[in-house]
Amino acid sequence: MSERTYHPDTPTTPENTSPDPSGAADAPPEGTPRRGLFGGKLRLLAMIGPAFVVGSWQFGPGALTAAVQAGSGYGYDLIWVIVACNLLMLAFADMSIRIGIVSGNTLISITKEYCGALVAKLSGVGLFIITLMFSVGNAVGSGLGLSLLFGGSVIWWSLACTALVACVLLARRLYRAIEKALLVIVATMAFSFVITAFLSGPEWSAAGGGVIPSLPAGAGLLIVAMVGTNFSMNAAFFAGYAGRERGLTREAYRRTTLVDTIPGIVAPGLMTILVLITAATVLEGGGADASFGDLAGVLEPIAGEAGRIIFALGFFGAAFSSMLANATAGATVLADTFDWAKDVSALPVRLGILGILAFGATVTVIAGSNPVQLIIIAQALTVLIKPLLGVVLVYLANNSALMGTLRNSWWQNALGACGVLLVVATSVHLAMNLY
Repeated sequence: MSERTYHPDTPTTPENTSPDPSGAADAPPEGTPRRGLFGGKLRLLAMIGPAFVVGSWQFGPGALTAAVQAGSGYGYDLIWVIVACNLLMLAFADMSIRIGIVSGNTLISITKEYCGALVAKLSGVGLFIITLMFSVGNAVGSGLGLSLLFGGSVIWWSLACTALVACVLLARRLYRAIEKALLVIVATMAFSFVITAFLSGPEWSAAGGGVIPSLPAGAGLLIVAMVGTNFSMNAAFFAGYAGRERGLTREAYRRTTLVDTIPGIVAPGLMTILVLITAATVLEGGGADASFGDLAGVLEPIAGEAGRIIFALGFFGAAFSSMLANATAGATVLADTFDWAKDVSALPVRLGILGILAFGATVTVIAGSNPVQLIIIAQALTVLIKPLLGVVLVYLANNSALMGTLRNSWWQNALGACGVLLVVATSVHLAMNLY
């Protein structure tokens, strides 16, 4: 079987689809307009997927923590980091989705074919390591949220959440129900930040000035962490997997870009900027080493004690809902890297998921004395691996034999070069400060 052959988990096609009592098998091909009053709108809604998956990873506990600390410690000065990262995320997520569309295969398989087995293995293992770093933030974040709500040790709450996610792994339907409730909680917190950002009286002209790049003294590690969480190269890389699972086609590409890629990436970026603006207004002068209690006070001026509860619930929801998704993505890519069975129910993937969850919990226990700083450090460390993923995406997106008419244009290459340079620069900065 060749590298380009579809795997067993390939989206269904007319050749491999079994009878479907729901009638889904009789649906028209992707990209075919539906007739009827609401057909066009429903078809557009059906395209929402890959980039919203990427965006949901961006707006997690790491992004929230870094944005609040940036606003508290440096006012509006670091807004430009989020703006730049979101523009680059758009470019790289789009590259990944296009590669997934034209190849009909996983990105690791395509990397093996066009870049060699070594590069593919380094990319897959690197992405797996990034998910390990994110697992720390997810474990700490869930524990922090529950600790603020109910008191008690952050470490013990983190362990309890990790154990619960591991148990839910055996009951996927239960997890879907829990995840829907958590998404409602996160959405409530996000809406609260929008209201607070406008009612807290920020200096909008000064906030606009934050778009101009500056490097405040002492902000180096925080900037690296902001790049790590807002320019999530691993999530962009995985967008190709999500696009492939959605069965996206060339014909649907442009509409998918408008309905999914742009709003799916921009919306979390705007939310993160509003979080930073709110923190800069409400916690001005609090310092970049604000405690979690200080972070939770961001919504208090508008909603009182209820604001702290909303923040804590939302922070917990963002972390907990990401735990299994992050672990599943990392384990799936690792299985794909070594040609193991990569269905979620397969033993290699389940062991990988448990390993990622266990890593997050273990690091939290060992180094959890300063949870907020632990989240920042974990996010920052992810930039050390991202240059390789960025180079692979840019290279594949420029391969004319693979991409055809969906090959990168000059401006996409310009953004790709900027993205690679940014992650290289932040990696060098972090490495120099580590040693």
